[in-house]
Amino acid sequence: MDTAGNLSYLSERAQQARPVQPGTLQDGSRIAVIGAGPAGSMFSYFLLNMADTIALDIDVDIYEPRHFCHRGPAGCNHCGGIVSESLVQRLATEGIMLPEDVVQRGIESYTLHMDVGDVEIATPLNEKRIAAIYRGNGPRNSEPLDTHSFDGYLLDMAQNSGARVIHKLVTDVRRNMDGMQVTSADQHCDTYDLVVVATGVNSRLMETLEQQTQEFRRPERTKTFICEFKLGREVIRNTFGPSMHVFLLDIPRLEFAALIPKGDYVTLCLLGDDIDDELMEKFFESPEVRNCFPGGVIPAHACHCYPRINIRAAKPAYGDRLVMIGDSGTTRLFKDGIGAAYRTAKAAAKTAVFHGIMAEDFKAHYWPLCQKINNDNRVGKMVFAFATLVQKARFARRGVLRMTVNEQRQASVTPRMSGVLWDLFSGSAPYTDVFLRTLHPAYIGSLLWNLLASNMPGHAAEHDLQSESEHRHVEH
Repeated sequence: MDTAGNLSYLSERAQQARPVQPGTLQDGSRIAVIGAGPAGSMFSYFLLNMADTIALDIDVDIYEPRHFCHRGPAGCNHCGGIVSESLVQRLATEGIMLPEDVVQRGIESYTLHMDVGDVEIATPLNEKRIAAIYRGNGPRNSEPLDTHSFDGYLLDMAQNSGARVIHKLVTDVRRNMDGMQVTSADQHCDTYDLVVVATGVNSRLMETLEQQTQEFRRPERTKTFICEFKLGREVIRNTFGPSMHVFLLDIPRLEFAALIPKGDYVTLCLLGDDIDDELMEKFFESPEVRNCFPGGVIPAHACHCYPRINIRAAKPAYGDRLVMIGDSGTTRLFKDGIGAAYRTAKAAAKTAVFHGIMAEDFKAHYWPLCQKINNDNRVGKMVFAFATLVQKARFARRGVLRMTVNEQRQASVTPRMSGVLWDLFSGSAPYTDVFLRTLHPAYIGSLLWNLLASNMPGHAAEHDLQSESEHRHVEH
């Protein structure tokens, strides 16, 4: 018997041996994935590949109204577009190899800007490097890019694994006697054995699902701001370099602000408590921000949006024949949303294939991961609360700057503050790990000493730090 015959024989034997159990996927089962962002595409990819390992023949439909080959809002999923090197490596082990035309620019350092000075923080380890990507095919009215969108690449991977893409907007999901009924904007209805919601939190579908049931509560959200500035590759290389510029400024309600270089554009991300015009005006007026741009002039932005992000998980993120993944269910606070999409997508797919598709299955095998992320986010809120105190206290900013500069100057010094800041900015490590590192006696001792030294009356520390900042803030 040849190889093809062997595979066919083994597949038939596997199908005969598998008992039919209610509440599980069977040959011919139909799965609807609503949303083709990273969570939806990776879920489909994992589900189909896992099903293939046990000779399970299933159909997957991905509903996505966007075309990621389009520029501007028509192809954008409204995200700053940062992935860590560790995530890139994990995806590679799953067979998802990100090609060079997907990664816009490798980020080799962070430049931290404060009113007391700035400092460039080099990557602590090679595996903690980060990459800048476009979720769509570039900003509105931009020239055609010789690149591939991240979301488009993942969707292609899912299609190559056997998923079918339906370019329709889903407006309703209801449970009936036959399974889950999915209704699209053209009023077409179809029935599925399992529905996976991966729309993110900016979709009206989440509100519809919340209204239909008293037990489901959609994620809590906050408004952010993202925009693109077109500066050109040469200007970006000379002014920003391969560095992501992060701002720690005393602006109420601002948790995080960063300028991310990508090809001919620089992406600005503002995260916090409902970003509004007043907050943005204060941010753009700050000299620390203006000094990053050529001539101290902030150009008009080419594209902008006010997406909302998940700051508290959906409860519960599952039901009978229904599961929410990525931002629709649980994600990390402020950072590494794509990493959380990967983790939740894989866990949900594994549960559906190997355990079942009922609420008790997702509760036992999927929800523990969500709880782990949620618990880490609680610690993250404490970490960001401490960062807010630093933002508001000039003496604390001086101490943080002095400690970081000294670590970057001397290779022999353990980069305790630099490592904490890197992981806080990039989301490369769990917030619990970051918090525990701040409790280390050596970290506390060094911080106290630098707080004292940088704030001594008549001391030259501040002048030295500003000189160092001027030295570091030069053309790359």
